[in-house]
Amino acid sequence: MPMNIGYLTSNRTSAGDEVYTPFYAVEPLFEFLPKDKVLWCPFDEEWSAFYQLLSEKGYKVTRSSLKEGQDFFKYEPNKWDILVSNPPFSKKNEVLKRAYDFNKPFALLLPVNSIQSKQRHKIFKNEIQMLVFDARVDYHTRFNMQSTTKGNHFGSAYFCRNLLPTKLELRKLNKYDRPLIIAEN
Repeated sequence: MPMNIGYLTSNRTSAGDEVYTPFYAVEPLFEFLPKDKVLWCPFDEEWSAFYQLLSEKGYKVTRSSLKEGQDFFKYEPNKWDILVSNPPFSKKNEVLKRAYDFNKPFALLLPVNSIQSKQRHKIFKNEIQMLVFDARVDYHTRFNMQSTTKGNHFGSAYFCRNLLPTKLELRKLNKYDRPLIIAEN
């Protein structure tokens, strides 16, 4: 059996958390997000694929980021209906707990293996829904904003609550490259 070199050599610490969602991984959500609701993207800069693409498609989006002093664990916008984002993977337990505490719908892009753990089992309370893909999401990194880094070592899925019609939805990813462009200040 061949070794999974990508997994063995990847940065699985919190320092390896900083990956950015490609535009194509946001698109499967369109089917499930109502346009009359305010979406909150709590881990997103203006250049994030979530913020840009959802705004381009006519969704009402508010965003926040730690960089702007809006810590997800302390900050909440005045008006929002659905939480949508790709949170730091190293904080997934804390993020999921807070997302459940809001008692509102959410869609959080996380590694598929996040489904299993004693702590998350208690958080989920059998209310979790998953939007799972036919392929792995390739992410942008701070070193590669023009295209995604191919060959990701883990599968990703949206972990949702009160958003999908069933507990498990399977969708095809239509991959393409679109650069993430950070505006110069």
